[in-house]
Amino acid sequence: MTMSDGDVGQLVRRWRLRRRRSQLDVSLAAEVSTRHLSFIETGRAVPSRAMIERLCDELDVPLRERNAFYLAAGLAPVHRERPLSELGAARAAVEAVLDGHEPNPAAAVDIHWDLLACNKAMARFLTDLPPEVAGPPPNMLRVTMHPSGFASRLRNAAEWRAHTLRRVRRQLERTADPVLADLLAELESYPAPVPADDREPASNGISTPMRLVTDAGELSLLYTVTVFGSPRDITLDEIAIETFFPADDATRSALRRLAGDVRDRERSGTGLTR
Repeated sequence: MTMSDGDVGQLVRRWRLRRRRSQLDVSLAAEVSTRHLSFIETGRAVPSRAMIERLCDELDVPLRERNAFYLAAGLAPVHRERPLSELGAARAAVEAVLDGHEPNPAAAVDIHWDLLACNKAMARFLTDLPPEVAGPPPNMLRVTMHPSGFASRLRNAAEWRAHTLRRVRRQLERTADPVLADLLAELESYPAPVPADDREPASNGISTPMRLVTDAGELSLLYTVTVFGSPRDITLDEIAIETFFPADDATRSALRRLAGDVRDRERSGTGLTR
């Protein structure tokens, strides 16, 4: 049985237990009596559309799963799913962040870390990927952790692997997405690198960087994640923009130099475009 199976009361109870919340806690936060919440969970009461929305907000149910609540209650689903190209101002905002982040790499990914869009700086890292990691679309976690991807070029491969697996587990805990469960199993099946003190620097105590060996030298990259507030569309709810920043002066100079080389090639008619 998936998280979307069952009547609406079963769905409410399943997500409440998944969030490790008591009926009293949820009823107080959602401003509904504990008795009424109990009636909903046992099928003796059918929640209204407004009540479903309040309970889903309180239980942090992803928009993709919320439509199952409405359908189980005999109501029309609320949240649409459209491709990024049809998201209007939101798409323009994604492109503005990606382009504005040059010469540093940036990518927009979905809930499974599949690539939706990227800037030129990121595209340079994704050229000439082997078929097993190239997609389409490329999955950014597979790219960094697959033995044929970046794994062999990561100076801190064991540290990065542990950090990445924690991220996927947290995402799976929040969403209960079966595709993420499969991705986690795949990533865990890759050969685990052996930490070596002489080749694997520890994190700086502030953030775990990606330390990547490239033709431009060793790059040390920190990342941030940006998501949209108050989404109503499923695609928008699941988009994250991952922006990478240089963690040291050598990386900052290398990224600027790479961008300058590309601009020179573009002016001569041989450049790479997004």
